[in-house]
Amino acid sequence: MLLLAICGRAANAQVKTPELKWTFSEDATKYVKVTALAQTWLRYNQNNPGSVVSGGGVVPHSKEEKETIDIGLRRVRFQLMGSLSEKTFFYVQLGQNNLNYLTSRKTGFFLHDAIGEYNFSKHIGIGAGLTGWTGFSRYSAPAVGSIVGLDAPLYLQATNDVNDQFLRKLSVYAKGKWGKLDYRLILSKPFELATSANSASAYVISSDAKFSPYAPHLQPSAYVYYAFKDEEANTTPYMTGSYLGTKSVLNVGAGVEYQKEAIWFQNDAQDTVYHNMLLAAVDVIYDAPLNKENGSAIHIYGVFTSYDFGKNYLRNVGPMNPMDAVNANGTLNAEGNKVPLVGTGNSMYVQTACLLPRSAESKGKARFMPYASCQYSQYEKLKDPMIMYEAGCSVLTDGHRSKLTVGAQLRPIFDGSTLEQTSYNTMAVVQYQLAFL
Repeated sequence: MLLLAICGRAANAQVKTPELKWTFSEDATKYVKVTALAQTWLRYNQNNPGSVVSGGGVVPHSKEEKETIDIGLRRVRFQLMGSLSEKTFFYVQLGQNNLNYLTSRKTGFFLHDAIGEYNFSKHIGIGAGLTGWTGFSRYSAPAVGSIVGLDAPLYLQATNDVNDQFLRKLSVYAKGKWGKLDYRLILSKPFELATSANSASAYVISSDAKFSPYAPHLQPSAYVYYAFKDEEANTTPYMTGSYLGTKSVLNVGAGVEYQKEAIWFQNDAQDTVYHNMLLAAVDVIYDAPLNKENGSAIHIYGVFTSYDFGKNYLRNVGPMNPMDAVNANGTLNAEGNKVPLVGTGNSMYVQTACLLPRSAESKGKARFMPYASCQYSQYEKLKDPMIMYEAGCSVLTDGHRSKLTVGAQLRPIFDGSTLEQTSYNTMAVVQYQLAFL
């Protein structure tokens, strides 16, 4: 009988809202909810010079690949969340990232989040576990189902898979709202330095700063923003990309992340220097309807960051890389689609999009949202600024639940000797997102 009652309530919930949600109280405050998401990429990539597929280093005389066409799963997510008693909340997320033809097969899903939380009031909730609650900017923890374009600004996930698990860390946190002010305060224990995607040289000290392989110190971080217009939910740490005109959001935020002696390098006297990591950001988002009658909306996001990883720190990033090695013709960028995305220095990033008006004839049909973004970074190690562009258009057939995005990226190529930019390479992607949110 209990099972029948639960199934009946779930069925009723699905009729009323496009959610898979079971409620256990009359006011729906006790509930369990499930979501799912998949993002599939069809991609053309103009590979960085010298890129090869080495089979993990066992293929002799690997042939240089100047371009690649591949298919991959950029993200797959399953979320389970809910509240079964007053003031408590639990959240579990499983998923897979960057599954393409080079990925080890049958690797399976891994744990993204697992937290328990107690909410004393809307002013303060305390939680702990493996979590994406983190500083230091809005899109250090993006809600991937609602991002504008193909990706959130990945450089804002500055330690992704270096000493965290795909941006998540083992943490305790406090979060809440005081009027229009929303805050999150976090204390994390970073993971040991990850070298599975690199060689053992990651442990070798040099004159350029690297993350230290020694046991990491605790890492405090924080992010706070002021909501000038509509408030946003803070049930989970992940922050919305675009509301597609359903909210009017104007937020100004700031954050910081710090870790004592996270970095090491050698000075001119060959002494070992330990350096504190300090990341800071100030950002603003405006996401609002332009005309409620025709459904048009605008999205603008801007952020300024200052990263201190120590002397000449620089990290190449290439999501779902179609190559796994580089030969003697390689550049500073290394293989595939990598680009020096993160480093010691200052950056600015701007993203904008416009949900185009619907006509009377197009009611219930596809909507179009063109977008563009640019990252401008002045990194200490590079002679020239790192400027990366992206532009494209999303076709929304059911909001973010069914969305086709066509996008192109221009990424700069840097010479490994002169550290100057020499050219641009292109990546073009068709992404289909199907989500049950």
